[in-house]
Amino acid sequence: MEKIIIYQVFTRLFGNSKPTSVYNGSLQENGCGKMAGFTNQALQEIKKLGTTHIWYTGVIAHATQTDYTAYGIPRNHPSIVKGKAGSPYAIRDYYDVDPDLAVNVNQRMKEFETLIERTHANRLKVIIDFVPNHVSRQYQSLAKPRRVKDLGETDNPNIAFSPDNNFYYIPGQKLEGEIDLHNESMGDYYESPAKATGNNRFDAYPNRNDWYETVKLNYGTDYIHNTGNHFSPIPDTWHKMKDILLFWAGKGIDGFRCDMAEMVPCEFWGWAIPEVKAQYPNLIFIAEVYNPNEYRNYLFNGKFDYLYDKVGLYDTLRGITCGYSSATAITSCWQSVNDIQSHMLNFLENHDEQRIASDFFAGNPFKALPALIVSACMNTNPMMIYFGQELGEPGMDEEGFSGRDGRTTIFDYWSVNSLYRWSNNGRYNTHLLSPKEKELRKFYSRLLNLCNQEAALREGTFFDLMYVNQGGWQMNEHRQYAFLRKQENEVLLIAVNFDETPAQVSINLPAHAFEYLNMPEYESITATNLLDSQKETISFTANKPVAITLPAYGGKILKIKIGK
Repeated sequence: MEKIIIYQVFTRLFGNSKPTSVYNGSLQENGCGKMAGFTNQALQEIKKLGTTHIWYTGVIAHATQTDYTAYGIPRNHPSIVKGKAGSPYAIRDYYDVDPDLAVNVNQRMKEFETLIERTHANRLKVIIDFVPNHVSRQYQSLAKPRRVKDLGETDNPNIAFSPDNNFYYIPGQKLEGEIDLHNESMGDYYESPAKATGNNRFDAYPNRNDWYETVKLNYGTDYIHNTGNHFSPIPDTWHKMKDILLFWAGKGIDGFRCDMAEMVPCEFWGWAIPEVKAQYPNLIFIAEVYNPNEYRNYLFNGKFDYLYDKVGLYDTLRGITCGYSSATAITSCWQSVNDIQSHMLNFLENHDEQRIASDFFAGNPFKALPALIVSACMNTNPMMIYFGQELGEPGMDEEGFSGRDGRTTIFDYWSVNSLYRWSNNGRYNTHLLSPKEKELRKFYSRLLNLCNQEAALREGTFFDLMYVNQGGWQMNEHRQYAFLRKQENEVLLIAVNFDETPAQVSINLPAHAFEYLNMPEYESITATNLLDSQKETISFTANKPVAITLPAYGGKILKIKIGK
């Protein structure tokens, strides 16, 4: 059994060899990371963090303002591309690799296949995005197999909705809205009839806050006339998207992270995922789903393996880290998904969320270490970190379209300073990192490696201790949190402190814990803190609290051996 640890990396930004960038700069001005930048050494360093999977974000070809006409790729109109580089979620060609990522553009698919081989050789598994809900407004597949008809190729654009169409249309109206559709070099962008916009905007007037660069795909649900679902016979879009999944699965990848999966009918997933797994049974499917009321639907009916735990654990831990929520909320958080806990994907950062070290979140990456311990160690489910998180990357650059928002841009060409220094001209070492960055990366590596080194973390039972540690003077339940993990004769007592000052705590262990986990009691026993290898003597009994000191913005993972 393996606990999945995912390292999400924004492929375009990783390994960019230019040390500085200019606001809203072009590919030539700011440079771009390549798939070749994931050298054996780079992958080994990522592996050393404790990583089991790497999610290469932004591999599939998407709309861009960069001119690739020399390679037979039509130009995209700048008015409907966000940022110079473009959003990786505005897919231009489902069967192609993004040319930005290739050293030799004409060999871009071969370079991706080589990247998969190199990743596997370094004992890492490969995840890529599958973007099922929307595509670029100028979608056109040049790389599709000959037998495949393009999206929209057989549509009747004079009908607002038909289950045979791949898109939704607004007949008799051209695309307008708040977007400036004029460009000096390319003239006006013209789309008539207008297609529905990716964020379920079924009119011709998207605004700047809409996903105006994308068009919504039609899976057979009539949003126009509200006539419900038309899933029999199986809609054409279903077949096309299943073929795309099979195409990428055939490249040897190990999983898909499915973008905005809940905007696609659950019935499609329940049909497509088993079809794909019939040929590739070990593939994993991760769903970006934000509605807790739909979690079980997408797991049991949609057949997903894992779901984002965003509105639950992420939001809760962020609130506690920032000081406006109580640590008691963690208990109700896991209880709400207790029956599906093993299917929840935990994280503290990804490309959509603000960086921990940004001014918009904690401002200090060390403040989130207690949250990291909880997120990584609470259960057997997967854990994900975002590239640069382990270095305390603040994401406070104003890159271009992205703006200064505490996120690392997904729209612009850019050089991420902390990653640039860590890469050290392809050497991938810590020589150019600050002492604090080195310290943080060392902590991440220690903790994430423990997740698979320790059987109790990898596959053990979880027991929350907070119900017997509230309302007393021995522990501040609003700023500290404690739980047990047990596997066979090994027990871990894990306690964290979200406070800015060290805390002397006395943690009650209920008699029920000893019964439930089948543990003997000890008046005195030696425990080892797995985070620093220091030993201390503690009581381990229901009759006397465990007295320990927790560091500021930190915690302890105390391991004890029980029985013979």
